[in-house]
Amino acid sequence: MTRDEGPLLGVFDALRWSCRRDLRVLLRNRADPLLALVFFVLVATLFPLSVNPDPGLLRTLAPGIVWIAALLSLLLGLPRLFAHDHVDGTLEQLLLASAPLPALITGKVLAHWMAHCLPVVLLSPLIGLQFGLPPDAIGLLMITLLLGSPILSWLGAITSALTLGSRGGSALLALLILPLAIPVLIFGSSAIDSYQAGLGAGAHLSLLGAGCLGALVLGPLASTLAVRIAYE
Repeated sequence: MTRDEGPLLGVFDALRWSCRRDLRVLLRNRADPLLALVFFVLVATLFPLSVNPDPGLLRTLAPGIVWIAALLSLLLGLPRLFAHDHVDGTLEQLLLASAPLPALITGKVLAHWMAHCLPVVLLSPLIGLQFGLPPDAIGLLMITLLLGSPILSWLGAITSALTLGSRGGSALLALLILPLAIPVLIFGSSAIDSYQAGLGAGAHLSLLGAGCLGALVLGPLASTLAVRIAYE
């Protein structure tokens, strides 16, 4: 093994260990991810009951409703991203560990995304069918959620770390993340609207893709800094 390969293996080993550990914890507490998923389905299902049942109107509203429901369901699980580890001292041990902290936090966020966001992406075709979206628009909806949900997860990780130990952390977390999530919601829903209007969704997908790459690069560093600030 060369000297250059050692840090890389250390980074990926730490990421894999952290992700596996958090997934095991989430599997032992299945109620939290299931609650978020049920909440997503209920919110997306109740919206059509409160508006005009015109099929054209429902197809127009569908992207925004799905994105709002996805964001609200994500908010349910965010307070527990770091809170449990903060209370039992695990997060402090991670800070003192020799493994790279950005990799450990990335593993935690990845496990959270797999438990809370991936099921929403997989269920979105059923919600799209409920609103009468055509198959190509449903596929585009899934793509936008795949690109946009990591951005929301990293925004949630940063704000969750910043609110560690604060009073009313859940309410403060929602107040912090909602304004930051507005551009993601706009680009995600506008991509389907533009596609259905015949204008194409390339520009919106490019912006979501750029945001996703930026979140993957800057998210671990910003989250690490926020966790360190919480313990200073």
